Amino acid sequence: MSKMEPYVRPSRLLRPDGSPDNNDRVEIGPTQLAFNEWRELGLTAPNLEAMRHYRLDRIVQQLQAQDLAGILLFDPLNIRYATDTTNMQVWITHNHARACFVSADGYMVLWDFHNCDHLSAHLPLVKEVRSGASFFYFETGDKTAEHAAHFAQEIDELLQSHAGSNRRLAIDKIEIAGLWSIEALGIEVSDGQRVMEHARVIKSLDEINAMRCSIAATEAAMHLMRDASQPGVTENDIWAVLHAENIRRGGEWIECRLLSSGPRTNPWFQESGPRVVQAGDMLAFDTDLIGPYGICADLSRSWIIGDVKPTAEQKRLYKIAYEHIQTNMSILKPGMTLEEITQRAHRLPEEFRAQRYGVIMHGIGLCDEYPCVRYPEDVEHHGYPGVLEPGMTLCVEAYVGAVGGKEGVKLEDQILITEDGFENLTRFPYEDELLRG
Repeated sequence: MSKMEPYVRPSRLLRPDGSPDNNDRVEIGPTQLAFNEWRELGLTAPNLEAMRHYRLDRIVQQLQAQDLAGILLFDPLNIRYATDTTNMQVWITHNHARACFVSADGYMVLWDFHNCDHLSAHLPLVKEVRSGASFFYFETGDKTAEHAAHFAQEIDELLQSHAGSNRRLAIDKIEIAGLWSIEALGIEVSDGQRVMEHARVIKSLDEINAMRCSIAATEAAMHLMRDASQPGVTENDIWAVLHAENIRRGGEWIECRLLSSGPRTNPWFQESGPRVVQAGDMLAFDTDLIGPYGICADLSRSWIIGDVKPTAEQKRLYKIAYEHIQTNMSILKPGMTLEEITQRAHRLPEEFRAQRYGVIMHGIGLCDEYPCVRYPEDVEHHGYPGVLEPGMTLCVEAYVGAVGGKEGVKLEDQILITEDGFENLTRFPYEDELLRG
């Protein structure tokens, strides 16, 4: 009788979000540092399995409501929403080598970069993993049309298998050769960005929990930025803290590099550079950060460099920006139209309107999302209809700086629309010294 091998029970240890507690796993996610900080703050991690099911259901609901056979996604943020997979997200943004098809009956196919099947092996909602969605010139050169035609044929076969005679396909964005090839097969193409923006707009409890966690990780980095804001360092030195601390906690990337100091705070949108900050400078920044779980934490703060009393003008700018976002948050409740928000929002003093920010507030999720609420000056050309609903998340922001002014102030908070009003998800403090007097 042969000796039996001892039975080894497979590990059932799970992390707080339900993912396997496996140090060698393929999937990305928060680090132990992040989990420890969230536990100390009393935050609940999302249930990733439930979040993934919710997101697929939201897409399917939109497809069925619009009688669409399916949707084809190339935007890496939309692919993340549908599949919860990532792969070289920034590179894929400008090299469309990944795609995802979701049918109206919930069947999901992912085309990943070559030899990357293993990246989604842990996701049962992804029914097939293929390759061959690359038909951009760098990848396929003079064979681009051939590759696009082959890909279009796969889409046609999927539509026939899952939608019968329905030939209506939504596409979010696609290389022109692919669009031509799909339309040549008699497939009726419609706007997939609209489908996805409306699918993504209402967050589940798990998505809200993920957002709370991403914001908390970002705010931990912001506190360290505050500590690093000393005379004699460069803007880039301070900005680098945000990058590093985001990555340490399992965050992913930063969309912009909006940090400036002193005279570079006016006008806004000057990006972080080599300027050496001086005592008494105003420092202003906007995180635009894709944190853990791929959730955007879009927060803005301004503060004074060094142990220096702010000037009367710095206080004035800061107080106006603070009043602007506090007033605009306070009016929010479900059922309000975007037009009503514009009409009731705080009105910036005339001297600051020329350099107003692009929006009063905007949706937020995996990135900046629908809707945008415009200033009165911009409604005619850029405004559109919409209604606030519970589960929507928004960023309320302000830039205050006069044309030709010495400095400017940027503030922004991230909020949740609740059943009877709003909840501010942002905990990072304002500057008491700038609000006094």
